[in-house]
Amino acid sequence: MAAELTLGAEEELHLIDLERWELSARAPQLLSRLPSASYSAEIQRTTVETNSAVVRSLSDLREELLRLRKELVAVAGREGLGLAAVGTAPRSTFADFELTSTGRYGRMQEQYRLLVDEQLICGTQVHVGVSDRDLAVDIAQRVARELPTLLALSASSPYWNGNDTGYSSIRTIIWQRWPTAGSTGPLADAAEYDQLIADLIESGVIADAKMAYFDVRPSSHAPTLELRVCDACPLVDDAVLIAGLFRAMVRAAELDVEAGRPFRPAPAPLHRAAMWQAARGGLTRELPDSTPHPHPRAAADVVRDLVRRLRPQLEELGDWETVTELAENTLARGNSADRQRAAFAESGDLTDVMRLVVEETHGSAAGQAPFGPAQRRYRSRAGDEAIGAGAQPRPAYRDLLAVVSGLPQEELAHRTDVRDTWLAEQDVTFRVKGEERPFLVDLVPRLVTRHEWQELAAGLVQRARALELFLRDVYGEQRVVADGVVPREAVIGSPGWRDEARRLPASAVRAAVMGFDVVRTEYGGWRVLEDNLRDPSGAAYAVAARGLLDAVMPDLPRPEGLAHPAAVFERLRATLLRHADPGSSGALLSSGPDSSAWFEHRRLAEGAGLLLVTADDLDVVAGRVVHRTHGRPIGSLYLRLDGELADLADAAGRAVGTEVLEVAAAGRVVLANAPGNGIADDKAMYCRVPELIGYYLDERPLLESVPTYRPGEDSELRGVLERVGELVTKPVDGFGGEGVLIGPAATAGEVARRRAEIAAQPAGWVAQEVVALSSAPTLDSGELHPRHVDLRAFVHVTGTGAGDYRVPALALTRVATEGSMVVNSSRGGGAKDTWIVAGPDGKVDR
Repeated sequence: MAAELTLGAEEELHLIDLERWELSARAPQLLSRLPSASYSAEIQRTTVETNSAVVRSLSDLREELLRLRKELVAVAGREGLGLAAVGTAPRSTFADFELTSTGRYGRMQEQYRLLVDEQLICGTQVHVGVSDRDLAVDIAQRVARELPTLLALSASSPYWNGNDTGYSSIRTIIWQRWPTAGSTGPLADAAEYDQLIADLIESGVIADAKMAYFDVRPSSHAPTLELRVCDACPLVDDAVLIAGLFRAMVRAAELDVEAGRPFRPAPAPLHRAAMWQAARGGLTRELPDSTPHPHPRAAADVVRDLVRRLRPQLEELGDWETVTELAENTLARGNSADRQRAAFAESGDLTDVMRLVVEETHGSAAGQAPFGPAQRRYRSRAGDEAIGAGAQPRPAYRDLLAVVSGLPQEELAHRTDVRDTWLAEQDVTFRVKGEERPFLVDLVPRLVTRHEWQELAAGLVQRARALELFLRDVYGEQRVVADGVVPREAVIGSPGWRDEARRLPASAVRAAVMGFDVVRTEYGGWRVLEDNLRDPSGAAYAVAARGLLDAVMPDLPRPEGLAHPAAVFERLRATLLRHADPGSSGALLSSGPDSSAWFEHRRLAEGAGLLLVTADDLDVVAGRVVHRTHGRPIGSLYLRLDGELADLADAAGRAVGTEVLEVAAAGRVVLANAPGNGIADDKAMYCRVPELIGYYLDERPLLESVPTYRPGEDSELRGVLERVGELVTKPVDGFGGEGVLIGPAATAGEVARRRAEIAAQPAGWVAQEVVALSSAPTLDSGELHPRHVDLRAFVHVTGTGAGDYRVPALALTRVATEGSMVVNSSRGGGAKDTWIVAGPDGKVDR
């Protein structure tokens, strides 16, 4: 065995002020009290690097890393400082960078400027003894295909400059900007490697061999092969796992060299793409496998496959059991990026994330033990809101799921029967194509924490303001068209346009009740899927879902500050009557018992103290809308019609809708939601909402939209037609899930038909990228199973000022059937009670 295969590691650690929970630039003071053989400075004064002794076993490496950390923690603690072994400190900002004052680092800053100024990053470097430099250069190229897996295991830098970057390792993206980062390219031997370094120095790009920041390189100062791709790891065991895998990879490559097995390096673009993919998704998304033509696979499968392939070398080195156990532990608890995001989801405070990484860095090698029994039979997946890595319930769900899981099968069956009886007695139904169906509600609620709701509410208010201003403008001066923000053809004559809407007073509130369908990304952030400004349904069903759980599941532990959705009734009444004549009544105008949402119409009218009327109940007398039976004047009509108001007639054929529009045009009755609102919520206008936010509010969107394509534009039609099988396609004027085709779940025939439909009428369709909806546990046959969910939330509007928008503390969670991502009730979906956690008084109405 030519390679010595000894082990060593260098860890870069952030210094954290434990009072302010910010980076501290006091490394020089600490280093003056520490042995220089084991501790050294880095380019930034907020970092200390530890240098382990040379060891031969993973257990010795673990003890060495723990020893070095313990000594540094003791010295730092006397200064009120702590350590964070992460790629980026979660609360770090660009202003935190302070250069270590040496001539070498000063020269680097002068030469590289921003590249140096942004180096608030920390990594873990692993050294494996390979003193034969020709062998080291050969091995460095052979192990390159496996490096993305090691990076994914180590990923610990999701936050940068105070924001979630969407990456698991933003450190990697920052690091790759160095001119010598990445792969060396094919090299024959050490002489060729040395010539490469000499040429780089001669070119003036780097000053010395230490600045050859390749992914794997012969060390510039030791007889070792050095791995440089990994983030710093807060848990020592994660660093030990990476060291064990890397050493086995080195040994496997050495055996291939000895056997004369040919080797073909991956093309540089493929290698770079694979490293990017690992930095982007870590362990939550797919990773490329290590085949010559890589395919994406579940990250856990790629990790386990690597461990299996290295089994002979791991057994030879005595590391098989240790590495296998450590790998499964890491997959179970997630990497540091996963844990940091989970901590942020609990409170929305990056200080809590800082505390987490400091506690892990200071703590035991394996980290904190699980809090309770895992949901082993639950098919957990990335993006599940309740069950995290290792099938462990997330903190907000622990008590709740403990109660549900503790109920015997017969008790769960009994409660399911009680649920069905309760729904039937309360007549909680909806109508699809003339058929009355029960509205199914799951017995496990969905939780939304206070900070999550506040974040969502702020984004929805912003979106609602822009849409209300757009409606007023487009049916008024049409500045948005004149200024070229929205093409005229996208407005006049579009499916949602109504000429009669231009007759309403300029000051009229167009969309008093807005509904928004939002989904969560795999990182927990909200994304708007659809806008609904015509007659958004769901509020009464959300109230009913809470009544059901109160009756059937009273033993579920309620979190402190849980908001009650029934408060929506008071808010709805105040919104509808805000601009009505004093002394007049508010009424909900319904299409009648045949309407698909007749249940909701009845419950909203009853709860909000509104008259429930149909065309036969209305009359117009002396320029006022009145109730035909008792003559009571109606000052506000909440339109919940299946058709258009202009087409509404009573049983005798009287054009009641036209008469009501005349009164509304004179300003004597308020119409909520007004005719013509469909112009703002059809699928084609959806993708312009970010532009409307910028145009009307001069702001950037707080909530992301889903990437959406308009086949009506020639530049996008061809791409959509080619990708129908990969996209979600929808008719621009569709609602209730009608006409939606999810390409990846469709048959070849369905895709072909949709392609023909889009080609025949491109402007009638939109296409969207498939969104990986989050999932939540749902009871099915007495067991918990993940089901995709979305959220219907509401905004009440009384004007265009910043204070004229309220987000009531309720939302309807809609649940897809098994294997589906379509949540609409008309397509078989169900619902959940949504537990919105508020302040101590239970109010989060924004």
